[in-house]
Amino acid sequence: MKLSTKGRYGLRAILDVSLNQHTGPVTISSISKRQNLSERYLEQLLITLKQNGLIKSIRGFQGGYILGKDPENITVGDVIRALEGPISPVDCVNDAHDTGCSRAEFCVTKRVWEELKNAMVNVLDSYTLASLMEEYNKMSCNSFDHYSI
Repeated sequence: MKLSTKGRYGLRAILDVSLNQHTGPVTISSISKRQNLSERYLEQLLITLKQNGLIKSIRGFQGGYILGKDPENITVGDVIRALEGPISPVDCVNDAHDTGCSRAEFCVTKRVWEELKNAMVNVLDSYTLASLMEEYNKMSCNSFDHYSI
């Protein structure tokens, strides 16, 4: 199972905003340059993150993006759910799309998928932007010239 580029690049983008908003709103072009991502694709991702309240846009000459909440209150899971949808390895354990599988009552493997889903949710929700920022700061103290997110 793989996350799409939406989830991976979106997390990089919002982490970039959180690391750089101390100087003011962060522009798409600056994120694009630092993260080596297409401005057009970033714009789509940032719109989705904005619609989910994770970032805010500031219009005008000095405009750009800032976090919509404190970094302590935004989890990696929040970002992934906003961009990818519900976190679920298979449809039969997807809370948003209860398919009502006729085999569910007798399905031996459903427990595996439920445990996998719960493990994924627990890991993704255990990391906040603040904790990732802290990790970045530790790395940059070790004389890294450029962070990789």
